[in-house]
Amino acid sequence: MERAATIPPQRTKTERRRNWKTVVIEQRYLLLMLLPALLWAIFFCYLPMAGLYMAFVNYQPSLGGFWTKLFQSEFVGLDWFRYFFQNGDFYKIMRNTIASTMLTLVISFPVPILIAIALNEVRGALFKKTVQTVSYLPHFISWVIAANIIVTMLSSGGIVNDILKWLNLTDTSILFLQEGRYFWWIVALGNTWKEMGYNSIIFLAAISSINLELFEAAKVDGADRFQQIRYITLPHLKPTIVILLILALGGVLNAGFDQHYLLGNGLNQDFSDVLSTYSFRYGLQNSMFSYASAVGLFNSVVAFLMVVLVNYASKKLNDQSLF
Repeated sequence: MERAATIPPQRTKTERRRNWKTVVIEQRYLLLMLLPALLWAIFFCYLPMAGLYMAFVNYQPSLGGFWTKLFQSEFVGLDWFRYFFQNGDFYKIMRNTIASTMLTLVISFPVPILIAIALNEVRGALFKKTVQTVSYLPHFISWVIAANIIVTMLSSGGIVNDILKWLNLTDTSILFLQEGRYFWWIVALGNTWKEMGYNSIIFLAAISSINLELFEAAKVDGADRFQQIRYITLPHLKPTIVILLILALGGVLNAGFDQHYLLGNGLNQDFSDVLSTYSFRYGLQNSMFSYASAVGLFNSVVAFLMVVLVNYASKKLNDQSLF
């Protein structure tokens, strides 16, 4: 006769409260270490969200208390959002933002994976450390310096034009930053160069967690290095790739302010103006704070929806998701 399944006794509310207090007391030092990060998130991430109310009012800055002036401003509802959608700049701004972000994603996302796999296959420790150091350094350089390096390289007397002339691909210097059709590619390649080494750290960490016995067994079965990468390394990298891809697609409207602002100019503005630079120009330079807040809120809402949708699709298709 089968034994009846034992049902664990339900704890009372008092027992659950006592257990929660016990956990807090036992983990008090870890919770104290967490407190600064928690306070930072509250004061710098959540409390400022009250300012989103500015997107629904006609706020005009003046002397006096900020919050008093904000909540006393005329409520206009969704007027600023309608103005943005009906504005003639909407198509251009969205085109530039999506095109620049997606081109950057297509180029910059697989490169760190390839770097991590290549570094994992390198046996020379000195060469491996040298490549890692050189590829990591651009991440720690400010975009102000990085933009000046890119501008110098792409100038009429820069190294890029010198190489093109040496290869007989052009007779005259190409003014890359004065022609909008090159701008998206410049930003995408610049982002890739600056972040590829640093982003490869995540994939190197994932590769280091793979059981070495799998590679040894593959060698015994006659698998070469490329087969080991295909059948062992890449499948184990899949969860990490999926999570990072979900996060990257969530930022599809976050093309990056620094690079577009520093590399953009009046000649390529039709291709360099994205949501972040557009809201900055209208918010700070034109003092249309409510309009800029509406544009920023639109960006955040779309990013949130993209994360949820891509995460749901990944969960259904690959049974892997962020949450």
